[in-house]
Amino acid sequence: MEQTWRWFGPEDKISLPEIRQTGATGIVTALHHVPYGAIWSRDEIAVRKQVVDAAGLRWSVVESLPVAEGIKLGEGDLAPLFENYRQSLRNLAAEGVTTVCYNFMPVLDWTRTQLTTPLPSGGTALRFDAHEYAAFDCFILKRSGSEAEQRPDVLAKAKDWIKDAGEADKSRLLATIMAGLPGAYERYDVPGLRKMLDRYRGIDRDALRQNLKRFLQQVVPTATEVGVRLCIHPDDPPRPLFGLPRIVSSSDDLDFIVGAVDEVANGITLCTGSLGAGTSNNVPAIARRFAVRTHFVHLRNVTKEPDGSFVEAEHLGGDVNLVDVIRPLLQEQARRHRSGDPNWRLPFRPDHGHQLLEDAKRATHPGYPLYGRMRGLAELRGVMKAMSSIEGLPL
Repeated sequence: MEQTWRWFGPEDKISLPEIRQTGATGIVTALHHVPYGAIWSRDEIAVRKQVVDAAGLRWSVVESLPVAEGIKLGEGDLAPLFENYRQSLRNLAAEGVTTVCYNFMPVLDWTRTQLTTPLPSGGTALRFDAHEYAAFDCFILKRSGSEAEQRPDVLAKAKDWIKDAGEADKSRLLATIMAGLPGAYERYDVPGLRKMLDRYRGIDRDALRQNLKRFLQQVVPTATEVGVRLCIHPDDPPRPLFGLPRIVSSSDDLDFIVGAVDEVANGITLCTGSLGAGTSNNVPAIARRFAVRTHFVHLRNVTKEPDGSFVEAEHLGGDVNLVDVIRPLLQEQARRHRSGDPNWRLPFRPDHGHQLLEDAKRATHPGYPLYGRMRGLAELRGVMKAMSSIEGLPL
C-alpha cells in the first residue's frame, strides 16, 4: 500500500523534506486557503503539485475537497455549488490528482474534548470525554432538549464538571471542540454555533441522507468521466452531535452511500478510528465488506469506555485489530493489480498520533505530530511487509 502523510500546506510546521525522511512517498493535502464552495483553479492546483514534486514526493490524495454547507442543508440555488465542485474535480484530474476525500459532517468535523490527555508511558493523546461533551452541550451551548439525550450517569458527571469549571475551562473546551478542521472554515463562538445549528432545524437523518444522495448524483458522473475516485470519510465520532444527524457512521450507512450511485468512482475512506469509536461497528468486517469500494485508508486506533468516551490509542493498540483490517485491503489491492488497474496501490496514512518526544515543542495541528505519526507509520509498514511476505501479496 502507498505510504502517505497528511501535510497542511506551506504553513505546516512539518516540512516536506522531513516527511520524506519518515518513509512516506505520497502527500495528502488540500488548498485550505480556498473558501468552501469556490472552484479550485487548475493554476492553484499546479502550484501545490509543483511544490510537492520538487520535494521528491507525489500528491496522492486530496483531503479534503470540502462540500459547502449549503449542499448539506439543501438550501438555496445549489446549481452553482454543484458545478464548482465538478469543475474542481476536472481541474484536479487534469493535473493528475485523482483520489479525492471529502466528508458530509454538518457544521463540525472531527470533535474531541481534550487535545493533550496524558498517557501512562508519557506523551499525550486526543480524547472524547462524554461528560465534558454533555457539559458543553447542556450547560454552555444550552441546546434545547440536550439534557434528555444524555445517559443519567453522564449527565450527573456533566453537572459536577460545570459546577467546578472556571471561565478558562469553558473557553478551553470551546476551543477544543472547534479544533477539528484546519483551513478555510469558521471557528464559531457560542452564539455563532447556536446560529449555525438553528439552520439545521428540520434537517433530520433522512433529509441529510437525501441531500448527500443528490450531491452524489450531481458529481459522481463527472468523477467517473475524468477518472477521479471520490471517497467519503466517516463521521468522527460516529454519533449525533449537538442535535445534528450523522449519516456516515455504520455499515448500513456505507451501504446506502455506495448504492446511492453504484459506480466505482463513488467510494469510501476507510477510517478505522472513526468507525472504531462506534460500539456496534466491527471494523475488520466493514473492511472486508467494502474493500472493493475503498479508495483511501486512515489507520489509527481508539480505546472505548462504557459511557461513550474514547481515547486515541497506539496504532497497533486499542480496540480495533488493524492486522485483520489490513489483510483484506492488501487482498483487494492484489485483485486490482491482477486486473491491470493502473492505480492499484491503495493509499493509506497513519492517522492522528500521540504527541511524543519533541512533538510538544512544535505548534502542529492537533492530532498531527511528527514523531507520533512516524512511529505509527513504521509499525503499520512492518505489519504490511510481514503480511506481504507471508501471504505473497504485492505491496
